Amino acid sequence: MSNAVFQVPIPVNEPVKSYAPGSPERAEVQAMIAQMRKEEWDIPMYIGGEEVRTGNKKRLSPPHDHKHTLAHFHEGDADHVKQAIQAALNAKDLWEDLVWEHRASIFLKAADLLAGPYRAKINAATMLGQSKNVYQAEIDSACEIIDFLRFNCYFMQEIYEQQPVSSPGVWNRVEHRALEGFVFALTPFNFTAIAGNLPTAPAMMGNTVVWKPAYTQIYSAKVLMEVFREAGLPDGVINLIYVNGPTTGDIIFSHPDFAGIHFTGSTGVFQTVWKTIGENIQKYKTYPRIVGETGGKDFVVAHHSANPKVVATALIRGAFEYQGQKCSAASRAYIPNNLWEDVKKYMLADLKEIKMGGTEDFSNFINAVIDEKAFDKITNYIENAKYDDLVEVVAGGNFDKSEGYFIEPTVLRVEDSQYITMREEIFGPVLSVYVYPAEEFEHTLTLVDETSPYALTGAVISNDRYAIDLAVHRLRHAAGNFYINDKPTGAVVGQQPFGGSRASGTNDKAGSMLNLHRWISQRAIKETFVPPTDYKYPFLEAEKTKKAKKDNKKKNK
Repeated sequence: MSNAVFQVPIPVNEPVKSYAPGSPERAEVQAMIAQMRKEEWDIPMYIGGEEVRTGNKKRLSPPHDHKHTLAHFHEGDADHVKQAIQAALNAKDLWEDLVWEHRASIFLKAADLLAGPYRAKINAATMLGQSKNVYQAEIDSACEIIDFLRFNCYFMQEIYEQQPVSSPGVWNRVEHRALEGFVFALTPFNFTAIAGNLPTAPAMMGNTVVWKPAYTQIYSAKVLMEVFREAGLPDGVINLIYVNGPTTGDIIFSHPDFAGIHFTGSTGVFQTVWKTIGENIQKYKTYPRIVGETGGKDFVVAHHSANPKVVATALIRGAFEYQGQKCSAASRAYIPNNLWEDVKKYMLADLKEIKMGGTEDFSNFINAVIDEKAFDKITNYIENAKYDDLVEVVAGGNFDKSEGYFIEPTVLRVEDSQYITMREEIFGPVLSVYVYPAEEFEHTLTLVDETSPYALTGAVISNDRYAIDLAVHRLRHAAGNFYINDKPTGAVVGQQPFGGSRASGTNDKAGSMLNLHRWISQRAIKETFVPPTDYKYPFLEAEKTKKAKKDNKKKNK
């Protein structure tokens, strides 16, 4: 066995390709989309390296073209959850004992596969299955997952290098062990990168994983699993299952070897998970790690000194990219009355230009929301707002699900700062604006801080440094990711570690070393080279009498 101290290649963020007309990447992804639309995939579960088909097939279709069939996946049941857990436990010892550089090599290879031969396929799968335009797919399903894999390998090495000091005659060292048991990764529909990172981050640190993706993300999850297998991931390290949530939860959260959950999803689901784990705490061999990123009611607050064009652009991009289906999407804005008319003018001009439709047409900025359930929830908020005398529909407000789940980018101006769309997460292309008196910036910061239970992302836009400083201070706990003169979305791995607190999660910062620390359990080792052979310490010796000291002094003379 080699005794070299290996160095992971220093990671650099994957460059985002432009997909401009005439570019090779545009032609490649267009060809891949055309090919994948002609096919109808049969998607198995992956348990212990086996492709598992149950015959209980569920249909997958593009949200923007729900009459077209992309694939069918094989839904599993309670037995498949149990099989996945056992497969993870069976693979545990070999995987944990594998020297860390070989684990790193697998995920570095996966990153290179995604950056090269699989780039068009993972982007096309995300565009078709999750209705993301090509640019949103590129920054997510290509660049961000590549960054997660490369940076996490580098962070893993840094963690292993962290060792304690030693005193004379002693050698202290720390072993960064995997958790004892299996990890459950419960992943969302909206980011392919998150769906890939949640199982791979614990696996990288020597854990084995049961991975349950959102059903609406299974199409691209299948491609990720192809990549992991081609990269050499051993059987049973990551087990991909498609079983409904309650069935999965009942089994996993009652299992004695459950060691942790890596979660992104709704606040309600996460709170239920936390409560269930607490109720079952006596069943587990160890206290499970609970890591979750949940909802957001993300804000943009503008100061009266702000450039209205900057504000408008931040709102258009922050609120409506990927149809507002980002945890970080701007969904409430506080605009001073001296800027509002200009901000509204610029926003309306942009919205007039923006096109909505399928992802296959690269001129469409807006695509469909993820499914009918989301469509009905979002449009219910819009319909209620239309009939509220204290709400003005500034833009949008229309929707149609006859061919795809399309909702126009909608801007609501509310008179009540506590109106429901200022408080509740909608997770769609709806932006609520509260116009405040320009001289009441400090009071408005209090509204921003206290209106919503969430604390994920937020932004202040100002040309007054004192106002920026005040906002940074007063909104200290209102957002885990805070932006100055920018939209509150677009965190980059290694640059802006992502996560929020309050009702938004445990703030364990995906894209940083902090997250990986949650998937290890340290063991401190102290080795003494020349151990003592007498239990007595000097303080136990009896004090000498004055006479003894005098006699001793004479003797020494």
